[in-house]
Amino acid sequence: MKIAAVQMISGPDVAPNLATAGCLIAEAAAAGAQLVALPEYFPLIGATDADRLAAREMDGSGPIQDFLAGAAKKHGLWLIGGSIPLRADDPAKLRNACLVFDPQGQRVARYDKIHLFGFKKGDEAYDEAATIERGDQVVSFDSPLGRVGIAICYDLRFPELFRAMGELDLLVLPSAFTDTTGRAHWEMLLRARAVENQCYVLAAAQGGQHPNGRMTHGNSMVIDPWGEVLARMDKGEGVVIAELNRERLVDIRASLPALKHRIL
Repeated sequence: MKIAAVQMISGPDVAPNLATAGCLIAEAAAAGAQLVALPEYFPLIGATDADRLAAREMDGSGPIQDFLAGAAKKHGLWLIGGSIPLRADDPAKLRNACLVFDPQGQRVARYDKIHLFGFKKGDEAYDEAATIERGDQVVSFDSPLGRVGIAICYDLRFPELFRAMGELDLLVLPSAFTDTTGRAHWEMLLRARAVENQCYVLAAAQGGQHPNGRMTHGNSMVIDPWGEVLARMDKGEGVVIAELNRERLVDIRASLPALKHRIL
């Protein structure tokens, strides 16, 4: 079973980003992928706070959601929709939400980012809590590939979130990691989550210099339950694809049954 991560360098305008995402989803489908993940903020990144708020959609209705449902149905695959801006309870904020669609184009899951990124070093500063309303629900779902858990970007730093998902076969992590924090921690955290949860990890990232000058880390990758990187892309737009081998997953858990040895 093939899984694929789409890597993008999204700009501030939704329409061209959707066009790029559509081409890359088609490329992954043509290569045989049965599940495809888009990166965080794939419809727009680098826009002003006002632009991102203006792009918010009502839950269940809007051009971005229609695009995701249509792409999943068109290519007959499971589509993890990175993250998109949805309306929040607070009218001055948005929800950073990952939507999952099945091969019939039906939405089967929604995850709202729980951990909101905050960082300040020199001239580089981020405060997601200023414009994003945090989620409060852990999300996983069943698919023909097994049990799939969803998290977004900064969530990667909080291993207790993934323990709360239960036993997973695949963890999908859309991201827009900064290049500063990504160079230091991205790969080691991804591999740690794969090893400690004995599952595959599919990480779809933004990767390159965006029109506003922001640099994202990229390095979209697929990691197996032993922590081995099966496929990777450094910077640039494209598709990372690898096999999800259930026999390997079962063998690793049988030879090192760490999940069964947990006390807490």
